[in-house]
Amino acid sequence: MITAEKIFAELNQHAGLCQELLGTVEREGQALRAVGNPSLFEFYQFRKNHLPKLNASLESLRENRVQWQKLTREERSKYPEFQALLRRTQELTMKIILLDRENEQSLLRRGLVPARELPSVNQQRPNFVADLYRRQIKA
Repeated sequence: MITAEKIFAELNQHAGLCQELLGTVEREGQALRAVGNPSLFEFYQFRKNHLPKLNASLESLRENRVQWQKLTREERSKYPEFQALLRRTQELTMKIILLDRENEQSLLRRGLVPARELPSVNQQRPNFVADLYRRQIKA
């Protein structure tokens, strides 16, 4: 059985990964706003290397969520900062999604996205990201 300490540690690790992703997405946005043709290979490599880590982290969080809910109220009460950390990771995730979307729009404006990689029509709907996020939370 997974302990509350392990769940909390993995959530902290996920928050660190999200913080790292946010920093990279912000740097990518700055590079895209710069005059000239920035080299985006560094960001491509970062995404390629970190996507498996993010997927593994999310899968672990899904499993841990079930275990967390099985813990007694007394065990969960030992970690009052858990809710704040969870909220922080959710906010970081939303910031990453929004900034990445802005970066994608910049790439599209510059013509740097191949036709096969064009975003779906659903991304143009208002609140699409929020609805998608709500569905993931319920799952």
